[in-house]
Amino acid sequence: MAPRPMKGKKRRRSSRRDPSRQGRPRRDRPSTEMLYGTNAVREALRADRRTYRRLLVDARARPDRVLEEITLLAQKKRCPVDSRHRDQLGRMCRSREHQGVVLEVSSYPYATVAEISRAAREAGPAALVLVLDRVQDPQNVGTLLRTAEAVGVQGVVLPKREAVAITPAVVRASAGASEFLRIAREGNLVPALARLKEAGLWVLGLEGEPTASLYTAVDWDRPLAIVVGSEGFGLRRLVHERCDGLVRLPMRGRINSLNASVAGSVVLYEIWRARGMD
Repeated sequence: MAPRPMKGKKRRRSSRRDPSRQGRPRRDRPSTEMLYGTNAVREALRADRRTYRRLLVDARARPDRVLEEITLLAQKKRCPVDSRHRDQLGRMCRSREHQGVVLEVSSYPYATVAEISRAAREAGPAALVLVLDRVQDPQNVGTLLRTAEAVGVQGVVLPKREAVAITPAVVRASAGASEFLRIAREGNLVPALARLKEAGLWVLGLEGEPTASLYTAVDWDRPLAIVVGSEGFGLRRLVHERCDGLVRLPMRGRINSLNASVAGSVVLYEIWRARGMD
C-alpha cells in the first residue's frame, strides 16, 4: 500500500498591507444624481455648476420650445443627449413628474458658512441670509429656496441632521433656483449662527410667540440672517437662544400657525420691500 502523501501546511494570508498600496487615493466612482423636470434641468444647465453626464429625453415627446432650449443647452455643454421610454425615465429618477427630461449630474456643490459670511460681509447693510432649522419637507425647502433666490439672498444654511438635503426633489420644487444659490450644510447651527454674527449680521428667528415683534414693526434695514423653524415644532431651544430677536406674523383666523415656506416667504419679501426692492 502506497504511503499517503503528506499535506502541506496552508499559507496564512498576511494581515499586513502592501506598503506600495498605502497612501494611494481610492478610486471611488463619483456620485451622481438624476435631476428631473423641465425647470430644474434647464436651470441646472444654465447655472453651469455641476458636471453633466447625460441628458435623457422622452423618446415620444413632441418637440417644443422648452425641450429644444434644454437640448441646445446640453449640446453647448458637450453633454451627451439620448432618448428613453417615458416609463424608463420614471424609474431612473424615481418620479413620475419628470416631464420627459432627466439630467444625470454630479452631486450638489455645497458652499461653506465661511463663503456665505464673506459674501454677506461684502453686501454690507443689504446682506440677507436664510437659515432653515429642521425643515424636512422637500416642497417647503424648495419653495423657500425659490423665494430666497428671487429676493437675492447671499446664502442659505441648513443643518445636516433632521433636515432635507438638496435632493433632486428639492431642486425640482425650487424650479431650479437651488442651482444659483450658495447653500451650506452644517452639523450644528449654533456655531454657524455665531459665524454669521461675526460677519455683522443680526439673527432674527421667525416664531409665533406673543412676545415676538410683529413683522411690520421690525427694522429690516440692516444685515440680517432670518431663521425659519420646522413645521409644527418651530426653532430648537439652542437656536432660539442664539437669536438676537424674534419676529411673528399676525393671525386672524382660527389656526395658530402658517406653513413654514409661506411664513418664510412673506418675511423675505417684506425685507426686500422695506429695503426698496433694490
